[in-house]
Amino acid sequence: MAKINIKIEGIPFQVEEGMTILEAAKQCGFEIPSLCAYNHGECSKASCRVCLVEATGARGLVASCVYPVAEGMEITISSPKAVEARRLSVELLLSNHNRNCQECDKNEKCELLHVARITGAREDMYVGEKTAVTVDQLTPAIKRDTSKCVLCGRCVERCKSAHGLGVLGFENRGFNTIVAPAENRSFANSPCIMCGQCVSVCPTGALSEISEIEKVDLAMKQGKYVVVQTAPAVRAALGEEFGMPIGSLVTGKMVAALKRLGFKKVFDTNFAADLTIMEEATELLSRVKNGGTLPMITSCSPGWVNYAEYYYGDLLDHLSSCKSPHEMFGAILKTYYAEKNGIDPKDMFVVSIMPCTAKKFEKTRPELSKDGLQDVDAVLTTRELGKLIKRAGIRFDKLLDEQFDNDIVGEYTGAGVIFGVTGGVMEAALRTAIYTLTGKEAKPVELKEVRGFEGVKEASYNLGGMEVKVAVAHGMKNAKVLLDQIREGKSPYHFIEIMGCPGGCVAGGGQPFVKPCFLPNEDADILDTYKAKRAAALYTEDESKAIRESHNNEQIKKLYADYLGQPNSHLAHELLHTTYKAKEKFKEI
Repeated sequence: MAKINIKIEGIPFQVEEGMTILEAAKQCGFEIPSLCAYNHGECSKASCRVCLVEATGARGLVASCVYPVAEGMEITISSPKAVEARRLSVELLLSNHNRNCQECDKNEKCELLHVARITGAREDMYVGEKTAVTVDQLTPAIKRDTSKCVLCGRCVERCKSAHGLGVLGFENRGFNTIVAPAENRSFANSPCIMCGQCVSVCPTGALSEISEIEKVDLAMKQGKYVVVQTAPAVRAALGEEFGMPIGSLVTGKMVAALKRLGFKKVFDTNFAADLTIMEEATELLSRVKNGGTLPMITSCSPGWVNYAEYYYGDLLDHLSSCKSPHEMFGAILKTYYAEKNGIDPKDMFVVSIMPCTAKKFEKTRPELSKDGLQDVDAVLTTRELGKLIKRAGIRFDKLLDEQFDNDIVGEYTGAGVIFGVTGGVMEAALRTAIYTLTGKEAKPVELKEVRGFEGVKEASYNLGGMEVKVAVAHGMKNAKVLLDQIREGKSPYHFIEIMGCPGGCVAGGGQPFVKPCFLPNEDADILDTYKAKRAAALYTEDESKAIRESHNNEQIKKLYADYLGQPNSHLAHELLHTTYKAKEKFKEI
């Protein structure tokens, strides 16, 4: 790209042609207040008018997020006219905003409050009628409060860019405009997949997860046997809630904190990830040998499963019948573990700490239950765990590492850890499939062909004389490519991994918010690298494990020997497998 000469605040710079003023200013060391600067421009362009500046060649003030730089342009950020205009824009946003900041889910992470401070916005400068409010909290996963929405459109654009969907859009016109599903429906009455990507990009508290902290508090007060399990991606992000660098691996500190919070047992969901591999790999090989439906597609991601039920109901036979790992663990805890320890399953309360909002919805599925008891009773996001730890006054950074409980369940391998990143489920499954078909361990154990953040990855392996073709996709926009191939009868694959969130669980909708304005010590390219940093933490833990293949987990072997019999046995199907049902796709208005 050609370089051009500009001046910002009278200082000459060379920048790339085609950049916006906002991008150029950031590159040159200036921060123009903005509600889109921290989101790669995923917003309704120039709608908030917070980033106004003066520029030669322009008629009046311009929105720096959309106005391109030009040769010889002189840009003024700090002129009285620009400063006053930006302050006015923020004050107008605040005039229609519910400012219950202390109770807001985005307290301390609110970008509107951030720009209000920068611009010096004055209190109650404009007082009058406010737009009618909708508070939608009918789903178990996501809450929408239009009283806090600034109409930036980030959620609208993220739904499109990640999934190719338009669940959210602008409804009504003028002063009555809101962001909502069609006809201002509830998320419960729309084809929302509950992934929470919209929550992760919302600059205010207009979108948030439905908190289940009080539900956990109540179970403890009632004297329930409350146990907790943590997904692999949580350990790679939780530290960010306490000011630690992105990608910090905090497994031991996380366990120590959970034990101090009063849980009876602290388990790692990775145990059930290993269990999932045993069931899933056996199911795949059975399909290949017995002419079953191929390609088989993983079913660990509840956001992806929701998408399949809404948009590809004709392809549900392709999904593995395996429950997701945390649901498998819940089922095992309330049967095998409860029986071995003399615990009445009715007294057990299973809490899952997940990087995902869709799992809040998943746990309510009636098919994920036994004898009237749900496999999992409550799901807390990584962010909610951070709140619990802070509420308890625990100095997270001062904690000494502690170990997960692993009395008859809980031991895990490196294969279980990498479930948290796109390609991880596939790699873990292949490590076991190679052994099952060849009788030899995978050498090398790292199958890097399925690693990385490309939208669709593919690979081919010769397993005991059988050519097995696999593919990996993350984000429904990428998954659609593979699903349409299947629908058209053109898919060359045997096995496909699909994860709902772009990047996999490391970037799930329940993970800590990644906003450079609140992470001043991070690199400037944080939005491009945070997924890779979190993923690297999981690969590091995988490499640190003495055992890295699910089939070599001794506790999993004992579980089958003492209780389940063998993978895909009748009891295993009863406890660890499920069914899916096509949902009526809501009419697009």
